[in-house]
Amino acid sequence: MGTLGRAIYSVGFWIRETGQALDRLGCRLQGNYYFQEQLSRHRTLMNVFDKAPVVEKDAFVAPSASITGNVHVGRGSSIWYGCVLRGDVNSISVGSGTNIQDNSLVHVAKSNLSGKVLPTIIGDNVSVGHSAVLHGCTVEDDAFVGTGATLLDGVCVEKHAMVAAGALVRQNTRIPSGEVWGGNPAKFMRKLTEEEMAFISQSALNYANLAQVHAVENAKGFDEIEFEKMLRKKFARRDEEYDSMLGVVRETPPELILSSNIMPDKMPKAA
Repeated sequence: MGTLGRAIYSVGFWIRETGQALDRLGCRLQGNYYFQEQLSRHRTLMNVFDKAPVVEKDAFVAPSASITGNVHVGRGSSIWYGCVLRGDVNSISVGSGTNIQDNSLVHVAKSNLSGKVLPTIIGDNVSVGHSAVLHGCTVEDDAFVGTGATLLDGVCVEKHAMVAAGALVRQNTRIPSGEVWGGNPAKFMRKLTEEEMAFISQSALNYANLAQVHAVENAKGFDEIEFEKMLRKKFARRDEEYDSMLGVVRETPPELILSSNIMPDKMPKAA
């Protein structure tokens, strides 16, 4: 950020500070009649009781995710935007190289009706699709949970098993290795192919690599973000087809309009 940029930033900062000071003064003048706004500050990692989340090296946790209480996230795993992992009344364990995709919910149960303790255990190289719900269950290594699937208390998804998108897996169901289960309630559909098993492993690897890109981007400071924004604006390439899909109309600068005798084959033909 240059001298001019720092000056503009400082002016903006003091304008905001002045506005906040005027707001506080107005509240004092109103006395007990002003509306007191309750501030709820988001924290990506938050303790509960004496339990604190543990996130291992190289794991990526998106800034809008919430990891609370007795939660362990293994190396190279990724917790994506909008996810909630709430380990308050029991523990959550996420292995290495696992991805829990956007808006998914992982919770636990203290115990079921028979008194069995129900933490949530997710193994290594597991892919959990967007908006999935995992509650007091176990997902073993190299398993796949589809988008919007729900796994209830006591469920166990064995290694190399797949839960189809939107499936509801009832309490205490065990999904054997190499099988695909789907539906509501979830039932056996078919056996996994060798290609599908390879896809599960590749999906976990793809997300591990993608998480590193997001981690780098989220670690950038304000100056670096503004500098890159300026570069993109300066060197942006205009795509007419993409613009038309968005309904954007851009006027071509006169200096870029070619004469009809330069590229006659690009001119509209007379009827």
